[in-house]
Amino acid sequence: MRVIAGKARRLNLKTTPGFDTRPTADKIKETLFNILSPYLPGCNFLDLFSGSGAIGIEALSRDSSLCVFVDNDSRAVKCIKENLSFTRLEADAVVIQKNVLSAISELAIKNYRFDIVYLDPPYKAGLEEETLKALARSGIIDEDTMVIVEASRENKMEFLDDSSFKVTRIKDYKNNRHVFLELKPEGSHK
Repeated sequence: MRVIAGKARRLNLKTTPGFDTRPTADKIKETLFNILSPYLPGCNFLDLFSGSGAIGIEALSRDSSLCVFVDNDSRAVKCIKENLSFTRLEADAVVIQKNVLSAISELAIKNYRFDIVYLDPPYKAGLEEETLKALARSGIIDEDTMVIVEASRENKMEFLDDSSFKVTRIKDYKNNRHVFLELKPEGSHK
């Protein structure tokens, strides 16, 4: 697993030990960042369920101003910090070891605002709906924030029909997908 482009291009990243995390394949990451590249310079990026931190590090390498990494697992947090140090991107990073819902509350209290939010919860854990509800209530995102959910291809996320979000794009891969979301305009939330 490596950084694809930007300041830390071609640097190899560590992955967390064991099978609890699924690093996003380089080809999928490259497709994702080809979509995101016009929005990255100067943006505030939130990487939820960060794992090794590869997605947020890619965003920082491509000139995001800030990336906040959130993961509950101490091994993942150690891996993120090592990868940030190795890529020399730690100055623009905040790493939080908490469950995602607690971290969202903490970020709201500290008045953070994000332009792009990426969430890659464990497949089949059912965390997408609860996390998106917390984001919608938090005030750390607005109608201009791009939210991307990485999910298994079988996960149709039917709950989105009655949520505060509208789907703007779906990019399917062999086994998984990226679902791009935006908050619905104020007053149209169900």
